[in-house]
This record gives sequence, structure tokens and C-alpha cells, in this order.
Amino acid sequence: MASKVCHFEIPADDVESLQGFYTEMFGWVFRKADTPFEYWMIDTGDPVPEGGMMSRKDPSQGPVNYVMVDSLDTSLKKALGLGAKVIVPKTAVPKFGWFAVLTDPQENAIGLWQDDTNAA
Repeated sequence: MASKVCHFEIPADDVESLQGFYTEMFGWVFRKADTPFEYWMIDTGDPVPEGGMMSRKDPSQGPVNYVMVDSLDTSLKKALGLGAKVIVPKTAVPKFGWFAVLTDPQENAIGLWQDDTNAA
């Protein structure tokens, strides 16, 4: 079975303003996530994919789509073998799972996500 996009992220220079745009444009609902960092979940009205928004960390940071994987470690190893580069290493989102961000061989960002309620 093919892996599915499970989440997307939108970086914002002004989070409140950009949330207003997406709320007005598409009716999306934003809620502050219970995470140790500033992050807002986006309810698009469909269960998957859901989205998130955070402050932009770098001027070149663009949206990222996350693909659900069974094993982040195995998927990262495979991606590296296919010419990808890791730009955000395996990182825990406590009580939710693990993620990493890489660039494909043509420098497009792609995220990988592994559910794991024991992530710490």
C-alpha cells in the first residue's frame, strides 16, 4: 500500500494574520497545540490531512507535506540511499510521534511522520 500525506505545515511571518486569511478563505479553524513549542493545529473539516502553522524560522522556509511511515529510521535510511538530504533530523513530538524533514534529490522539502505515543 502506498504511503499517504498525513499532515501539512504552513510557516507564517505573522501567525495571527495568516490564520485570519485561511479562516476567511477556506473556513479553517485554528487551535493552539499542547506542545513545548509555539504551534497551531489546523482543522480543515476533513480528518486527514490535518495541518499546522508555526512562525517561519528562515526566509526560505516554505510549506511542507508530511508522509506517514511505519518506521522513521528505515524510511530515512532509504531516502538517503535514493539521494535525499536530511535538513531536520529525527525529532520527538512528545506523546505524539517522531518527524524528520528532508529534501528530495531536486531540493524539495518533504516531511516524514511516525506515530508513537511513547515518543519523548
